[in-house]
Amino acid sequence: MTRARPLLIFLALISFSISYFFSARTHAQRIQTEFDVRLVADQLQFPWGMAFMPDGNLLVTERIGQLRIITPDGRISEPVKGVPAVFTQQQGGLLDVALDPEFSKNHLIYLSYAEPEGSKAGTAVAKAELKDGRLEKLQVIFRQSPKAHGGVHFGSRLAFSPDGNLFITLGDRGNHMDEAQQLNNHFGKIIRIRPDGSVPADNPFVKNPKAKPEIWSYGHRSVQGAAIHPKTGVLWIHEHGPRGGDEINIPQAGKNYGWPKASYGSHYSGIPIKDEHAEQDFEEPIYFWTPSIAPSGMMFYTGDQFPTWRGNLFIGALVGQHVVRLSVDDKKILGEEQLVKQMARFRDIEQGPDGALYLLTDEDNGRLLKITPKH
Repeated sequence: MTRARPLLIFLALISFSISYFFSARTHAQRIQTEFDVRLVADQLQFPWGMAFMPDGNLLVTERIGQLRIITPDGRISEPVKGVPAVFTQQQGGLLDVALDPEFSKNHLIYLSYAEPEGSKAGTAVAKAELKDGRLEKLQVIFRQSPKAHGGVHFGSRLAFSPDGNLFITLGDRGNHMDEAQQLNNHFGKIIRIRPDGSVPADNPFVKNPKAKPEIWSYGHRSVQGAAIHPKTGVLWIHEHGPRGGDEINIPQAGKNYGWPKASYGSHYSGIPIKDEHAEQDFEEPIYFWTPSIAPSGMMFYTGDQFPTWRGNLFIGALVGQHVVRLSVDDKKILGEEQLVKQMARFRDIEQGPDGALYLLTDEDNGRLLKITPKH
């Protein structure tokens, strides 16, 4: 043992030196990636989602039920005409917007929103042609079933996969959390459909007569972030936990992600929730936050303005009021850094065609911000 002790001390020093080297290298990389944040536009009313068009103009939804077009120099259009009626209580309203993969040819856009039905509501997705500042030939291609009372947990992000199918993220609608474990409804689910609303033949539950065939995965709480991994082409999502337990998941076909039977948070009442996922035959999140940061918006960076950020995952934080930068590989999170701290509730984040990062702030005087390298 006397001879072993110097060797152990030497190995400990080597380990410390390696750890210090990587810590110092990571810190130096952060210092090198200096950036400016500037205002592009403001006076938006609770902006929620955005999508860049090929001409550089930006489509932005306002939760109050309006769709705007913002030019690269910050000019905001009048509200686009033809937007469907929306349910605007609490978290409900006009939510995400996405371009059809063939937008340059067909001018189709997709909107997710809280659709009213009497005093009830549910997440719906519609597609329409955008022509001369108005929507034409609007068609609803998906409706969450059943509709429910209340104004929380609608989801809802839209993401096209490389095969052309459309993923729709949904929430559990609050009071219906237990239904997230059942396959006969759309509460707490990820949906996968074709752009015309039909169901792909290889969806996991198409042959189950007791399940909704649109379901891709289930056991989710409220998913407000979705992005396609640029290398693997696979969907990544994040979802709000209750008190703690915000998650990042890579939802696989037919898999159960545990809500509300498993979470790394606790109920608002303080009642604990089992954090064992695998032991209950649920999928473990690949990453989680406790306490919650309230994530919203999600994108993989692929641009040229920030070479050291290429391939990183970016997420806005509402409660955290910062931007999260995550270094990732194909299946896991490798490291986290907080950017633009204590500035605003960040509702969405996207990469522009110029390689800059664009942010929407969640407020009645909502702002569109732009992140570029510091020169």
